[in-house]
Amino acid sequence: MICTQENINLANRMADAAGEIVRSYFRKKVEIEDKPDASPVTIADRQSEAAMRKLIGEFAPDHGILGEEYGPERTDADYVWVLDPIDGTKAFITGKPSFGILIALLHKGVPVLGIIDQPVTRERWLGVKGMPTTLNGEKIAVRACDQLAKAALYATTDEMFKGDDIAAFQRLRKSVKLVRFGADCYAAGLVALGFADLMVETSLQPYDYLALVAVIEGAGGIMTDWQGRPLGLHSDGRIIAAGDHRLHEAAIALLAG
Repeated sequence: MICTQENINLANRMADAAGEIVRSYFRKKVEIEDKPDASPVTIADRQSEAAMRKLIGEFAPDHGILGEEYGPERTDADYVWVLDPIDGTKAFITGKPSFGILIALLHKGVPVLGIIDQPVTRERWLGVKGMPTTLNGEKIAVRACDQLAKAALYATTDEMFKGDDIAAFQRLRKSVKLVRFGADCYAAGLVALGFADLMVETSLQPYDYLALVAVIEGAGGIMTDWQGRPLGLHSDGRIIAAGDHRLHEAAIALLAG
C-alpha cells in the first residue's frame, strides 16, 4: 500500500489542527491582505498552513511540502504534501462556509491521498488511492449521468475563464441542465457525494486541485486535465471532475470544440 495508515493518520491530524484554527477566525473581524496576484490572504490561512507544516516536520520530516502560503520544501522527495489551508478565501472572508482545507499527498508525483475538510460544517471527505472515498467515515459514491443534458455543472466563477477557454466553457455551459457557481472545492465534494455531475475549472494551482483527485476517483469518478491527462504538479491548471466516465468523455470533447 503506497499510502500507509500512518500517512492517513497524519493527514487527519493536520486537518484537525487546521480546522480548529480556521473555525476560531470564521466570521470574525480579521485583517485581509492582498497578495501580489490580488488574491486575499488572512491570518487564518497562514496559521493553519503553519500548523500543518509543523506536524509534517514532527511525523514525516523526510517528506516534501508544497503549500500556498509558504512555498516549496523538498519537492523532489518521494512523498510530497500539497496544502491549501483555505481553498476559497474569498468565501471565508465573506462569511460563506463553502471553503475548505485541502490536503494532498503525492507519491512520486501521483496523488495517493486527498482530504477536503469543511471545518465549519465539520464535513471531511477522505480519498485514498485503492480505497473507497468516505465522508465523515461513511463510504460515498458518485451518481450515474450519461448525458450532458441531464448534468449539473459547478465552476467557482465564470470570470476564471480567459481567452479561448471562455468559448470552450460557454459551449459546455449551454449543453448541461444546470450550472451553479461559487462552491470552490466544496463542489468536488458534491460530485463525489452524487449531488453534482461535473466540476470544471481553469487557472488553478496544484494546491487547488491535487487533493480533489483521490476524493473523486475513490468515489468512482474521474478527474483529469482538459485533454484527459492525469493531474500532477505540472498540469496547466485546467481541470475537469466528473462522476460518470461517459459524461467526462462528452465534456472533454465539447471543451475541445
